[in-house]
Amino acid sequence: MKLSVIGTGYVGLVSGVCFSDLGNEVICVDKIEAKIEMLNQGEVPIYEPGLKQLIDKNKNQGRLHFTTDLTEAVQKSDAVFIAVGTPSLPNGQANLGYIEQAAKEIGESLNCFKIIVTKSTVPVGTNEKIREIISKHSQFPFEVASVPEFLREGTAVQDTLHPDRIIIGTSNEFARKQLIELHTPLTENIIVTDIRSAEMIKYASNAFLATKISFINEIANICEKVGADVTQVAFGMGHDKRIGSSFLKAGIGYGGSCFPKDTQALIQIAGQMDYDFKLLKSVVEVNRDQRFNVIRKLESILGDLTGKTIAVWGLAFKPETDDVRDAPAFEVISSLLEKGATVKAYDPIATENFMKNFSAEEVEYCWNARNAAENADALCILTEWKEFRDISPCLIQSWLKSPNLIDGRNIYDEEELAETQLIYYSVGRPNMNKGVKEMNPILLT
Repeated sequence: MKLSVIGTGYVGLVSGVCFSDLGNEVICVDKIEAKIEMLNQGEVPIYEPGLKQLIDKNKNQGRLHFTTDLTEAVQKSDAVFIAVGTPSLPNGQANLGYIEQAAKEIGESLNCFKIIVTKSTVPVGTNEKIREIISKHSQFPFEVASVPEFLREGTAVQDTLHPDRIIIGTSNEFARKQLIELHTPLTENIIVTDIRSAEMIKYASNAFLATKISFINEIANICEKVGADVTQVAFGMGHDKRIGSSFLKAGIGYGGSCFPKDTQALIQIAGQMDYDFKLLKSVVEVNRDQRFNVIRKLESILGDLTGKTIAVWGLAFKPETDDVRDAPAFEVISSLLEKGATVKAYDPIATENFMKNFSAEEVEYCWNARNAAENADALCILTEWKEFRDISPCLIQSWLKSPNLIDGRNIYDEEELAETQLIYYSVGRPNMNKGVKEMNPILLT
């Protein structure tokens, strides 16, 4: 098929590239000229493992193109995918401004029948609004469908090429057949629903996964108080087929561009229908508070943080991405600075993006893990990069001024800590350092 994808963020760029790798001719469109210029020069504006190789391959084979010309892209395509951002408004609702502008420009560009497919995460009823907007600006026939994405940053290429399922929301038989044919090379597990159900499936899926994360973090907090090990609790829970093992890893909470935005949007959707989504509100509250456990644990060791030097490893919201949107590091570092601490920070990939929010005058950015940890009063691990996992606790102890380690991602185990004198705090696990068990860092106020 001939496809155009409007928007070259994580969803649009990865989707377009992967569609081209299946043999389709794809034009990726973005209004930002600098981004399109980068892509045409072989540079990739986001960090995503495996993406550049696929871009180079499919550009060289003539199946993948990048342009700022939306009209030309739409007119050359059989199907047009909308993959623009839907960021949160101050009240938590999804901002549909980019969606509405894309729909208007598509309508103005139509030259024959097209299938218009929304991949962006949008509130229920948005595709009907898209239909109305296009109809106002075009006399040509078209069909609208919803095909929400379920990719994860850091594994986006793998998730796109090997999805658990494909959701297609449409009421049109021709669109149904065409979209099934397009996606069949990816998986046979294709579920066709009405458009409104497809829109809701995306929000419901992300809200449920966010709920699992907040739930296991609450269990972790109880484990710290009673002396249980949340990793063993999660392992035992995960063997129940009704629960499953995914998203049961305790830590300092979820972040990124999807879960925070989508949970808030679903709360707003419910509120607009006069429904108080109490459970999801609690999920959001638990997630936000979980981040501050790092601060509470630091204060239980060091007391007043004024004048203390705190090292932070990890600024991205998860490993294998440079995305810092709603990363726990923002709130942790903000709190440290408010309490008078000096912060030394390091991330393998995401430092440049993080610096857009905290200047080098506020945070001392370091270009390797050792430089950040050296002479610090404590080290906080906020992202579970493999690079950090490969550094031995003994080495960390030798770098720190005081042997205090807050492991917000539970990357170290008992054997690794046994030979150190580190005062070690993890999430939901008993103190594993034999030398400091008597300190009982579990009971926190």
